[in-house]
Amino acid sequence: MIVTTTPNVEGRTIARYHGIVTGEAILGANIFRDIFAGIRDIVGGRSAAYEKELGRARETALAEMEERAEAMGANAVVGADLDYEVINNMLMVSASGTAVELK
Repeated sequence: MIVTTTPNVEGRTIARYHGIVTGEAILGANIFRDIFAGIRDIVGGRSAAYEKELGRARETALAEMEERAEAMGANAVVGADLDYEVINNMLMVSASGTAVELK
């Protein structure tokens, strides 16, 4: 599955638009407690454990979005966007885009 932030895929024509697709992943409050308990991981102001969890959440959100696009019959997602939000002490990573069928 091709996923791109651009509105089209260079050299390919969009044959059909299937609609908006999304994927979400939420990091609960426990992750923050665990991360700060392991403060020794912080080197140069960065926390390897925190970055690893954020990366995992991002990959989960993208994978969920791709699965939903595939279920709609799409073979690509254009205009992909990632958002990070804090909701009630939880971090939500959401991915969204337009599921399309490329020729």
